[in-house]
Amino acid sequence: VQLVESGGGLVQPGGSLRLSCAASGSIFSINVMGWSRRAPGKERELVAFITSGRSTNYADSVKGRFTISRDNAKNTVYLQMNSLKREDTAVYYCNADVVSLGSGNVPMNYWGQGTQVTVSS
Repeated sequence: VQLVESGGGLVQPGGSLRLSCAASGSIFSINVMGWSRRAPGKERELVAFITSGRSTNYADSVKGRFTISRDNAKNTVYLQMNSLKREDTAVYYCNADVVSLGSGNVPMNYWGQGTQVTVSS
C-alpha cells in the first residue's frame, strides 16, 4: 500500500491550497484517514482526520479554515486549506488505516512521503 500526496507549494498569506492524498495497492477498505504536519523545529502535530463514516476532527489551530474530505471510490483524502497563515508552513503528511486484501481484516497504518506547504509573501 502506498500513499502519495500532492498539491503543496508556495502561497501568500490569506491564500488557499488543496492537498490530495491517494492510496493505492491491495486495499480492501480504509478506516480513518488524516493529515498531520511538521513545522521546522517543531514536533509533528495532527491537523485533521476523517472516519469512514465521514466524521471529522480538527486541531484548534485550523478550525474554521481547513476542511478535510474523502472520496472512498478513489481511496483519496483531501485537505482544503483557506486563509493560510505563515505559521501553517510545514511538511504535510497524510496517513490512513488500511485493511489490505488477505490481511484478515487487520488494519495497518500507512504514511505518505509528505508535501511542503510554504506560506510567505
